[in-house]
Amino acid sequence: MKNYFFLLIFLTCFSIARAQDITASELLDKSIEFHDPDHYWGEFQGTLSITMTYPDGRERLSDIIIDLPKQYFKLTSQNEGNTFEQSIDKGECVLMLNGDTNISDEDVKKYRLTCERTQVMKNYYQYLYGLPMKLKDKGTNLDNTVLTKTFKGKEYLVLRVTYDESVGDDIWYFYFDPDTFAMEVYQFYHDESKNDGEYILLSGIENISTIKMPKVRTWYYNKDDKLLGTDTLHK
Repeated sequence: MKNYFFLLIFLTCFSIARAQDITASELLDKSIEFHDPDHYWGEFQGTLSITMTYPDGRERLSDIIIDLPKQYFKLTSQNEGNTFEQSIDKGECVLMLNGDTNISDEDVKKYRLTCERTQVMKNYYQYLYGLPMKLKDKGTNLDNTVLTKTFKGKEYLVLRVTYDESVGDDIWYFYFDPDTFAMEVYQFYHDESKNDGEYILLSGIENISTIKMPKVRTWYYNKDDKLLGTDTLHK
């Protein structure tokens, strides 16, 4: 028992020391080196094929074209027997339902086919699939202290991130493997005192060009661990 106690103290001290030995910026740089060793994200041009699976068994198939140099984004999705196309080309938005740009007001409302929604989806996909590189963006504020947290039985080095008001007001935590620096979990709160928001478990790696992107992302509520859905990235 005594030996176990001293081992526990040693491991705790070792973990604290490991977190203190690295700054927030250094941890982020090491994770970027793992995920984007050729620093390609800033010039990314590619297609992401994603299957979103819901707890009730429904699936949504999406193809996302991201061309950062040309400022082009296109989301094509299949749902309820319909094909939706939403694109932004240097700020110009085009919406299509089953190949037709003439969309009724009823369908616009039903499927939320608006340019504002398309901009939200563009930001969403480029942010999540551009992580951790996107944490270098202007308006992103890294806490100076690297935290050590145990999550789902595994110990991580953790960055706490806030954003300028013009960017967003959620609080995010990013969890990195302490040996490889791979990003394996992220978590956000609208109001941390209420334990609201969600956490996302990342598993597997899909090599898209030279970027190591998480293959599977599984979403849960913070408050009750309720499953929200899983999205799987395919080449």
